[in-house]
Amino acid sequence: MTKPNKPATIKEIARKLKISPSTVSRALNDHPSIGLVTTMRVKKMAVELNYEPNQTAIFFKQRKTFTIGVILPTLSEPFFSLAISAIETVAEEHKYTVLLGQSLDNEARELQIINSFKKHRVDGILMSMGKNTTDLSFIEMLRASDIPIVFFDCVPELDNVDKVYSDLSSGMEEAIEAFVSRGHRRIALINGPDTLLASGERTEAFKSALKKFDVVIDEKYIVHTDLTEKGNEDAMEQLCSLSERPSAVVSFNDFVTLDVMKYARHRGIVLSQDMHFISYANYPLWKYIENPPIGSIEQYPDKQGGKAAEILFDILTSKEELEPEDIVFPSKLVLK
Repeated sequence: MTKPNKPATIKEIARKLKISPSTVSRALNDHPSIGLVTTMRVKKMAVELNYEPNQTAIFFKQRKTFTIGVILPTLSEPFFSLAISAIETVAEEHKYTVLLGQSLDNEARELQIINSFKKHRVDGILMSMGKNTTDLSFIEMLRASDIPIVFFDCVPELDNVDKVYSDLSSGMEEAIEAFVSRGHRRIALINGPDTLLASGERTEAFKSALKKFDVVIDEKYIVHTDLTEKGNEDAMEQLCSLSERPSAVVSFNDFVTLDVMKYARHRGIVLSQDMHFISYANYPLWKYIENPPIGSIEQYPDKQGGKAAEILFDILTSKEELEPEDIVFPSKLVLK
């Protein structure tokens, strides 16, 4: 006898209705070989007995777990929260569950999450790499296990992987133009770690934009941060210590900008008067801040996350091997 609240099995439903377990299974899955009356009787009994499908058996039969893994540096940044919302919307359309892992920019932790997802047989992985990631051997490991991976935002500099990211040069050009049009000529860049592909892109875009608007490229105005609060402050200290400190600064992202603006205030620098800022990411937090930067560069995290998820599900549903996709969204300066 079935205990209260304990899920029944197909065999118990079959015994109650005096039909075969295979008939019950087909009826529960609306198989056309089973008549409507029998199907209704089976489903009614399934409800009465608190029947729940054996997901393990379904997974084994279909060779899918209907889960995808998502690896991010941190969920505390609004950028990744927006990306996750878009990813989950796409996953829900495909009736998939999303598992999340935060690398916290720790390469060993990142690999641990990847191995955990592999062990639990996720069907695919979406990933934004941490700032310290240099070992990409996990890509081949996942390929060998037939687990596709699609990168977004922070992506590897490889040609044979699926990736979605923002073209940082278009927004940078608009930022430099905005500064130059306001009379600035001493323009600095607070960049991220050299190990990040995005840092190299920012430097290249920064120099290219300065050249376009006839601004002298001065290497001392290009400084780097490891993206920690102290690293951000140290980068700002380098600029503030210059005999001719910059009047305008482009910074790596909005969180870096918050740190360096606070440090500038402590140095007695009047924001939006002695020094002006533009940053990347366009987080919604600026509307709550007094003396915000003059603008922030939109990188469309929702579009990046959504498109990366669409590519992953294209791979999972395609019967043929697809060519890797390289999708780029142009960035855009949003004035505050």
